[in-house]
Amino acid sequence: MELSKLVRPNILKLKPYSSARDEFKGEASVYLDANENPLNAPYNRYPDPLQRALKQIVAQQKGVETDQLFFGNGSDEPIDLVFRVFCEPGVDNVVAIDPTYGMYEVSAEINNVSYRKVGLRSDFSLDAQALLDAVDANTKVIFLCSPNNPTGNALDPNAIRQILNVFPGIVVLDEAYIDFSAQPGFLSQLNDFPRLIILQTFSKAWGLAAVRLGMAFAQVDIIRLFNKVKYPYNINVLTQEFVANELKNPNRTREWVAYLLEQRNHLTNGLKKLPLVKYIHPTDANFVLVQVEQATEVYKKLVDQGVIVRNRSHIHLCMDCLRITVGTQEENDALLDALKNL
Repeated sequence: MELSKLVRPNILKLKPYSSARDEFKGEASVYLDANENPLNAPYNRYPDPLQRALKQIVAQQKGVETDQLFFGNGSDEPIDLVFRVFCEPGVDNVVAIDPTYGMYEVSAEINNVSYRKVGLRSDFSLDAQALLDAVDANTKVIFLCSPNNPTGNALDPNAIRQILNVFPGIVVLDEAYIDFSAQPGFLSQLNDFPRLIILQTFSKAWGLAAVRLGMAFAQVDIIRLFNKVKYPYNINVLTQEFVANELKNPNRTREWVAYLLEQRNHLTNGLKKLPLVKYIHPTDANFVLVQVEQATEVYKKLVDQGVIVRNRSHIHLCMDCLRITVGTQEENDALLDALKNL
């Protein structure tokens, strides 16, 4: 399907806001075009609205072109843009796996777009045909998360590929946890699928959750639509400079990932020894989903001891499950000790 047939008509017609930094690109000695305060340099100046310098660094590390990359305020911004660009409120719908990351449904509700849930199998595997069967003429987007949150498992790449090959609309593949997975993800296949949007983040492996910088990778025509609709200066200069400096040390991030994978094994092995643990779901992420006896009571008792995990008992297929993030060895041992004493 042609991309123009997927885009909301008003977005196709939209004339985007043109900022001073859009109209002039380059260096000058005197800037009197943007109504900025001339004092307090360099933070008196508006940041590059397209974050060109940072994109060059990230694109090189990720093996993509700079115009295939969009930066958002976390991944939540590109998620919201997907709805604003492609989904006509009150008319269109999206399809998503269940359970999965909750912001897809929240963004759908905010944008008045019908959200259709298709359950994963009991082992959290993806039933591609069931997902495709939920599609109708008004389905604009399918949301997938791999490794999935809160289940932790990576989805079968062949099932993902089946959906990409059959569904004529937009497929959003959220790879926030891909650095912790044995699977390579789909970024190297981005050019094979013209309607694929891949989300990644600096919040997990890079340890920069407080900085709030998410990435969306897609073909140039989709990125142009995102840039057309986004707010002009969505990424501030402090974030751009800070992340550019952090990217100078990719080896440190690889060391962190290796450490967390070791700790994931340490935590899992410790949990297996506890009588209250009924089942530990396989994980490809930096967390484990653990079924325990009376999860809500266990959660409350951990809170009383100052140990905070996430109670996922109310979520589909996750009855009596706690989601436990992999911490330092000291933090993981503190959790295991707290559970032993319950």
